[in-house]
Amino acid sequence: MLNIIRRRVSPGGSSYSVRAISRQSFRVVRPAVSTAICVCEQILQHPRKFGNIRYLCSLVLPVGYSTSLRSIREVTSRLKPEATVHMQQRLFSSDNSDLVDAVVPFMGESIGDGTLAKFLKNLGDRVEVDEPIAQVETDKVTIDVASPEAGVIQEFVAKEGDTVEQGTKVAIISKSGEGASHVASSEHTTEKAASPAPPEKSKEDKEKPKIDTAPGVEKPKATSAAASAPHPKQSATETKLPPKERKRHVPMTRLRKRVATRLKDSQNTFAMLTTFNEVDMTNLMKLRSDYKDAFVEKHGVKLGLMSGFVKAAVSGLQNQPIINAVIDGDDITYRDYIDISIAVGTPKGLVVPVIRNADNMNFAEIEKEINTLAKKANDGTISIDEMAGGSFTISNGGVYGSLLSTPIINPPQSAILGMHSIVSRPMVVGSNIIPRPVMYIALTYDHRLIDGREAVFFLRRIKDAVEDPRRLLLDI
Repeated sequence: MLNIIRRRVSPGGSSYSVRAISRQSFRVVRPAVSTAICVCEQILQHPRKFGNIRYLCSLVLPVGYSTSLRSIREVTSRLKPEATVHMQQRLFSSDNSDLVDAVVPFMGESIGDGTLAKFLKNLGDRVEVDEPIAQVETDKVTIDVASPEAGVIQEFVAKEGDTVEQGTKVAIISKSGEGASHVASSEHTTEKAASPAPPEKSKEDKEKPKIDTAPGVEKPKATSAAASAPHPKQSATETKLPPKERKRHVPMTRLRKRVATRLKDSQNTFAMLTTFNEVDMTNLMKLRSDYKDAFVEKHGVKLGLMSGFVKAAVSGLQNQPIINAVIDGDDITYRDYIDISIAVGTPKGLVVPVIRNADNMNFAEIEKEINTLAKKANDGTISIDEMAGGSFTISNGGVYGSLLSTPIINPPQSAILGMHSIVSRPMVVGSNIIPRPVMYIALTYDHRLIDGREAVFFLRRIKDAVEDPRRLLLDI
């Protein structure tokens, strides 16, 4: 195979023809064997230099064929008919393409694929750098597909509902915006061409006279056999099924599928048992009412009830370390850290962000972290790392008015605390019966690992800490 390099002289330089430079640039090649391959790459130097190399021509000669390379035209004229000529174009200059691809970013180590939920932009819209143009829904979080460059959306490669992986091309962005306008105009022209024109009346239709019906002559009314037939009587015991039009089938989101799978696996794996207790919320609510203004003024966040229960749960986990442990095969793994998961209900499903090292945080830090994570969860911007791990979960169904429930353990944890609504109930205080704000709390635990004694002691510790917050300060 002989490779002949044809060069284009830069503008302003001398115009050397291929015939003129071929004698000086290339030598005669005589293959020693029939399969010998030689590539001639001698470059003719010129004072004014050559431009970039643009074309590479490969000549495939028959076996045993040799020739002196005088010019490309002369060589190709001497080739036999069975000789094959391959043309390959290679551009060595820098790539200044106007089109860039918007691809699915890294979704997480434990996530293989996702579903393209929806496009946030339309075809032809202007986008800036890192502006989200689509959302990919995974088993855990919703990830934005951002535009790598500023420009105009020229084409959507994927469709809503498609399963995509990391690196999948979703859209094509035109940095100049010229392609998008051309595409839009061509589509508009196509729609106009596709719209059918009103049919013209033929001459026969125009010349055909109209036949008027003579007055007094009535057309016989057509009676159907179905109308004249007697209607079958329905029995009193026959059940009327609702029509199919009143049913709607909506596909489950990936997050909902994941939640359903995990909850069912938890139910099938753990030997779950729930114990209950009641908490007098008087002192905690009084503490909140007395210092809420000063708390907001100093820390910039409202003082809620969740921080008190998180601190009480930390105290209970420190007193009963088995609640913070988990079964791992034939071993029991004790965690020497306390990461509290907070269950948050979002329009897309239940997510459980994690408060890291809750044992080292005060009330203000806990409230700030809860507000930040809850806002991210509702906005769909929470990351996988912010939901990974967790050694104990708190679920507050009281915000929805739940009076009592049995929460399900969030694997791979071993217990979960359920909070409920606060209701005024009669309680015996001393020798008097007075109304008190009372909350029922529930602890669901894995009975394979945790005995009833430890579970009751843990729940009792939470009750004591919430009813008298001074215990948290004195650690008693």
